[in-house]
Order: sequence, then structure tokens, then C-alpha cells
Amino acid sequence: MPHALQDQAEDDVQAVALKAYGRIAAAWALTLREAAALADMSESTWKRAKKPGFSGELTRDQMLRLGALVGLYKSLELFFNAPIARRWVKLGNGGPEFDGARPLDAMIAGGLPKIQRVRTYVDALRGGM
Repeated sequence: MPHALQDQAEDDVQAVALKAYGRIAAAWALTLREAAALADMSESTWKRAKKPGFSGELTRDQMLRLGALVGLYKSLELFFNAPIARRWVKLGNGGPEFDGARPLDAMIAGGLPKIQRVRTYVDALRGGM
């Protein structure tokens, strides 16, 4: 693929990921601080990134976070009814990944590895494991 086309494709993927994450942050009623921390961005960067036409570049870690969060959102929507799926990240959880903490706080504290483990945990619940 020519370099210019590859750059455009990467920009398109980033724009889609940011748009999806913006919708997820709204559905989960995340504060600016929570949404920024979960995406590993400063609050000012998240404010800019959630607007169409963001010209900054996301790191590989940030893109992996957004991808995992989109997958987590989808799994929650498939496993729970909408009100619970939307509130789940903010509810205290006694599951093995959380020790009574909110999944949101656990994922912010644990970064990408924890986000990926939480997604795997919910996928396992959904799969009946």
C-alpha cells in the first residue's frame, strides 16, 4: 500500500476508534477525568480527541485500549440488559478481577493489561465459562 494511503487508513481507523469510544464514554456516563484516564490521555487531549477532525496521533497503547474497550462494551451489551450493561463499569464488583472495586477504577489503575483481562473476564462470563 502506498505510504499516503496507509497513513489515511490509519487516520480513518483512529477516527472511528475515537468516535466509538466517545459514544461508550457517554453511555457509561464517564466523567471527563474517568474517560481520559481510561484512554491514557490528559483531560485536555481527550477533550480535543473526542471532537471530529482531531489531528493528533494516538499511541499503540491508546489504540489497543480503545479496541479492548469497544470489545468490552459489546460483550456487556450482549450479556446484560441495557441498564445494567451501561452501569456495570461503575458498580462495585466482587469478581476475581476487582476485589469489590468498580471495574472502571480497576481498569484505570491497571492500564492496558487490566482492561484486556476485564474484557476476557466478561467474554468468559458471556461464553458460560
